[in-house]
Amino acid sequence: QVQLVESGGGLVQAGDSLRLSCAASGRTFSSYVMGWFRQAPGKEREERDFVAAISWRGGSTHYADSVKGRFTISRDNAKNTVYLQMNNLKPEDTAVYYCAADRLEAGWATDDVETTSEYDYWGQGTQVTVSS
Repeated sequence: QVQLVESGGGLVQAGDSLRLSCAASGRTFSSYVMGWFRQAPGKEREERDFVAAISWRGGSTHYADSVKGRFTISRDNAKNTVYLQMNNLKPEDTAVYYCAADRLEAGWATDDVETTSEYDYWGQGTQVTVSS
């Protein structure tokens, strides 16, 4: 079992930055690919949008086109934590942000890391609101 707890959300203005953190329990954090997803207002859980993912040791990353160049995902396996640095935030980034963990035993594949059903564990989410 892995428990995930997100933090760092808040209300900011367009152009501002935020850094989200996701702390994981357990001793096997480095066994999981970690992803960030977001759920915009009015959307269902199944409609969560992929944001970014990072491989087990951080050697590979993948981003949604909408955040490429603005967001950076990183992880610190010694601290069992994954981060999402979000710069130049836009009102359309407003959503609840979730981190998720996936063993992805078949190996790194961008199609897989974008898919919500691939992930085994989810956090409770943190709200990010960007005003114009």
